[in-house]
Amino acid sequence: MTLSMVTFDTTDADSLATWWAEQTGGEVVERNDGWFVMVAGGSLPVLLAFQKIEDPTPGKNRIHLDLTAEDLDAEVDRLLGAGATLVARRGDESFRWVTLADPQGNQFCVAAADHV
Repeated sequence: MTLSMVTFDTTDADSLATWWAEQTGGEVVERNDGWFVMVAGGSLPVLLAFQKIEDPTPGKNRIHLDLTAEDLDAEVDRLLGAGATLVARRGDESFRWVTLADPQGNQFCVAAADHV
């Protein structure tokens, strides 16, 4: 098997797909009337998909993205400025990562690229 897509459930597929496209340098490549929106390109090794649902599953998401950045602190600052929220700064001097949440509360982690 090969991983080809990661899908998020969301109440607003268009806006969340647009947010992720802006953050990864990708682009929205398919909209399907706003019910199933796909993002590709940029720094993404796979497609991201956003599926509109009426009632999101409560609680923390069970699958999350682990991303890397050349300058962890600058990237976290940029994401926070773009509407992400800080969940926690983690690790120590040997390995640091930051857990954030996108505008709809989906958590994801960003680590320093030189520690992965």
